[in-house]
Amino acid sequence: MDTTADKTLSVASVPEAQRMEQDIKDWAQYSQWIAAAMSKRMSELGLTQKMLAEKMGCTQQYISKVLKGKKNMSLETICKIENALGIEIIKNLNEIK
Repeated sequence: MDTTADKTLSVASVPEAQRMEQDIKDWAQYSQWIAAAMSKRMSELGLTQKMLAEKMGCTQQYISKVLKGKKNMSLETICKIENALGIEIIKNLNEIK
């Protein structure tokens, strides 16, 4: 049965889906930028994934996922990355746009 509420929900969900897709693209772009910054700094410091993982208190496998640029990181994780690598990620995010 087609009701007004059904029509409203289906129409309203299209823009919502587009917004959600844009949000995913946005965090994915940030994640990739963070991964590139991490990789560059790790090279400068001569750090391996395992060494960085030890400094951050996580696994090498987690670092690997982050460096692929597809991990949605928490603010806590980003702060750990900043501290371990001596870089400012959050402050420099404005440079991306």
